Amino acid sequence: MVIRILIADDHSVVRQGLRMFLALDPDLNVVGEAGDGAEALRLVRELRPDVVLMDLIMPVMDGITATQTIREGFPDTEVVALTSVLEDASVVGAIRAGAIAPSRPPSTARLNTSSSASVRSMAASA
Repeated sequence: MVIRILIADDHSVVRQGLRMFLALDPDLNVVGEAGDGAEALRLVRELRPDVVLMDLIMPVMDGITATQTIREGFPDTEVVALTSVLEDASVVGAIRAGAIAPSRPPSTARLNTSSSASVRSMAASA
């Protein structure tokens, strides 16, 4: 089963790195990229991904608001919160909004197959 993924992050270099990393696994297909929460919501409506990798701190609409809206309107789409800032308020907000697990975007040093397995596991719970 191919897992359809949407990446939402306001930094294009992060989106590009995640896309390159996820492309290493033939069962993971990045179907779109969004630069803010509002665009992520629009693309979820249009593309119906299985999983959204969602940055929490973005312009226009933050990732917590976008996560809550996605989880309410598209309960079969899982959202994984991505953040480089692991402050309690953001993490708690993401979990309350319906995100599966706050996570830091993988760095080159930390890329491994367990990250792909994590995405598969989250999609399976949808």
